[in-house]
Amino acid sequence: MSEIKVPDLGESISEGTIYKWLVKEGDTVGQGDVLAELETDKVNLEISAEEDGVISSILRQAGENVAVGEAIGIIGSAAGAAAASKPAADSVPQGGSAPAAAASAAAPEPAAAVTAPAAAEGAAAGTAALASPGARKLARERGIDLGEVSARDPIGRIGQADVDGHSAAGPQAAAQAAPAARPEPAKPAPPAAGKAPHAEDGKATERKRMSRRRLTIASRLVEAQQTAAMLTTFNEVDMTAILDIRKRRKDAFKEKHEVGLGFMSFFTKAVIGALKAYPMLNAEIDGEDLLLKKYYDIGIAVAAKEGLVVPVVRDADRLSFPEIERRIGELASKARANTLSLPELQGGTFTITNGGVFGSLLSTPILNTPQVGILGMHKIQLRPIALDEERTVNRPMMYIALSYDHRIVDGSEAVSFLVRVKELLEDPESLLLEG
Repeated sequence: MSEIKVPDLGESISEGTIYKWLVKEGDTVGQGDVLAELETDKVNLEISAEEDGVISSILRQAGENVAVGEAIGIIGSAAGAAAASKPAADSVPQGGSAPAAAASAAAPEPAAAVTAPAAAEGAAAGTAALASPGARKLARERGIDLGEVSARDPIGRIGQADVDGHSAAGPQAAAQAAPAARPEPAKPAPPAAGKAPHAEDGKATERKRMSRRRLTIASRLVEAQQTAAMLTTFNEVDMTAILDIRKRRKDAFKEKHEVGLGFMSFFTKAVIGALKAYPMLNAEIDGEDLLLKKYYDIGIAVAAKEGLVVPVVRDADRLSFPEIERRIGELASKARANTLSLPELQGGTFTITNGGVFGSLLSTPILNTPQVGILGMHKIQLRPIALDEERTVNRPMMYIALSYDHRIVDGSEAVSFLVRVKELLEDPESLLLEG
């Protein structure tokens, strides 16, 4: 027999939520089989069986929060499960009539006499106690071993009243009170149905529980706005040169490198060039100190089904254009398939987010703390641009936004950073010098 435990989730994660069980009690499993999916603040993880056996008990249900190292189920041996099922099959004697068997099962005193030794034997053998989910939860809260609780139910199922009695009077008093089989107090009738909070009469509403990841996103965004002195500065980029390069080179680029030439490699290179010129945007506040980072791990925001995630392109300054495109493509695919690992989400010195893929023309991105800078890309749109007093032409323009933490980044530095990004993007050949 072995416990199914919540594995180590990473340095900054101490608990998760059971997203769903992929097995049920009584299922036979092999070592390495996936048993359940666990939702954490950042990714969903699979919990696998550590040995062959049968799922003898599921202790925690889908939707419950669980801590690292906590047992959420029990795997018993296949031989033990077969032996346990045999007495149940033989409980009606051969040749006995069904009415007689039913009458025998209904007799309270023999049932109690049979149940008590069986429960004691099961506890001695190390099997899980039969208990309702409410009883298990109450026992966990009060630190009570269910193996020491006596059940009033003739079949040996422990209820909340049994745990209450054990807690109030101690194991010995609870055991003496068990034969009395007092009925549980009747539950109060549910209140009459009324309208949901904030719902108007005659209008349908639906209450839906927020996922752990959505709760974490909400908490971190509010925290960023409450802790950082966040400001945003804007500029616009003429995308003519980049679009021209992509038009002329995209086919040869894809044929040679087996990856498309997108916009993200240009923006990543431009951001790195600007970070080298203005290193305070690549820093972090640690108490009363500043951590000036001499490496460039660029986070790329990706919209996934469960919410926004920011996987990190490590050492992006050392990567070529095709390597950046390939790495971003791999991380985005993993994000949408919900298969990102924790190391792929941790760290990051600066973030780029592209609202333009959804049609956003202008926005103010929120910092991905503890980072102090985030660049927002937007939709490319033809706009009339005055070349001089007499000539006006239509150019593909993009607004870009830099949100920054004014506690350590001055306005002049933030504006200069964004101007440097603009200059590098409008002269893409200069990006080759930034590598």
